Amino acid sequence: MLPHLSRIFMKNILLSIFFIFSFLSLFQAQYAVGHTTITFNDPTRTGGFGTGGGTGRQIQTEIYYPAVSAGNNVSAATGAFPVIVFGHGFVMSWDAYQNIWEHYSSLGYIVAFPRTEGSFSPNHGEFGMDLRLVVQKLQELNTSASSILNGKIHPNSAIIGHSMGGGATILAAENNSSIKTIVGLAPANTTPSAISAAVNVTVPALIFSGSQDGVTPAADHHIPIYQGLNSSCKTFVSILGGGHCYYANTNFNCDFGETTSSTGISITRAQQQERTYSVLDPWLDYILRENCDAYPVFVNAAAATSFLSESNCSTSLFPVISESFNTLTASVSGISYQWYLNGNMLPNSNAIAFAASEIGSYTVEVTFENNCSETSLPYILSALESKELEMEYVFYPNPTADFVHFNNPALVPITIQLFNLSGEIVSEQKELNQIDIRFLVEGIYFLKIGKYTYKIVKH
Repeated sequence: MLPHLSRIFMKNILLSIFFIFSFLSLFQAQYAVGHTTITFNDPTRTGGFGTGGGTGRQIQTEIYYPAVSAGNNVSAATGAFPVIVFGHGFVMSWDAYQNIWEHYSSLGYIVAFPRTEGSFSPNHGEFGMDLRLVVQKLQELNTSASSILNGKIHPNSAIIGHSMGGGATILAAENNSSIKTIVGLAPANTTPSAISAAVNVTVPALIFSGSQDGVTPAADHHIPIYQGLNSSCKTFVSILGGGHCYYANTNFNCDFGETTSSTGISITRAQQQERTYSVLDPWLDYILRENCDAYPVFVNAAAATSFLSESNCSTSLFPVISESFNTLTASVSGISYQWYLNGNMLPNSNAIAFAASEIGSYTVEVTFENNCSETSLPYILSALESKELEMEYVFYPNPTADFVHFNNPALVPITIQLFNLSGEIVSEQKELNQIDIRFLVEGIYFLKIGKYTYKIVKH
């Protein structure tokens, strides 16, 4: 078997095993679930919920964690566990989310529920700050000798929120790089506006929406929040037939609002939760546990027929090298790149594209947000092409906002391809002397005619 086919074959076997493992993990708890209550405090603010945390704002938090046995204040299990801080919905108590803590704590996550802002007049901004603070306070417990979670907390944390808590999650993540990801379950716009704050959120994000949600309609809440996110990797998942309240267990306040606003819900609460877990489980495994093999599981799960999804994330983390006029380009975007020639590291090559000046065997290693990395198969550059004919075409103006004009000595329409920085074709046009780029977003693109490539800038 050819080496590259062997590698692909082995990866497929591993992915199949991981699919089976992920499926079984939905039904087989790995850990007993322990519980403790801690009231954190913020001395710079007032109010909150709870007592005994110290001076300032009180933030009573119910914490569920992997344990050696089920119960209150029992010993934590062996290991270091990622943190999920969860924001509840409007006038919803933390105990409406028993399905969340039982599922994720049994899978090896510490899940914390701040109990603040549960009234009919909540302060969304304060709730967002509470979610943010609890992440910090939990991480500090990892070095607290008196805590049952001492030495048990993994440095990676996520904030997840439902409805009002989903909007507050956006507020908590604004200009916040201390967390690894955010997840919104039917996130509601808030005051201050989660939609406006989304532009300042850069961490990877996952937004869930029920197609029949009448409490926070997607067009007014979920979609604008998703579109506003400035995350390098973000995915929107619409659960077909899903509602607003089904992410949680049955509870009067949310369910009453659902009955007066949502119509056409066609799946059960259990089905909506299972479909949510099918996407969210591998996402958290990939981001928080840094399990690279979970990424294709996530991509395939989000593409299931029970969802409508949209994403700016790569469909695959495995890079493939393409070449145009001695310029080598990786097919996927990451946070860093390292190019190699004949197995030797090339200096100053931290870019998605590399201008080759020698023949030989090239590979590229791409590193992603969660410290996972993938290395391409070798690309053999057997000859360097001459650049003599490149000046046959002159493109102007460059930069431009609408049309790029060019001289055409042949006086017949020619086929022109436009590529983005990820190496993806965004347009193919057959034109005589101008190219329409009005539909492109601002940025750098590559224009290819035959074997020649030119850089253009859309502003």
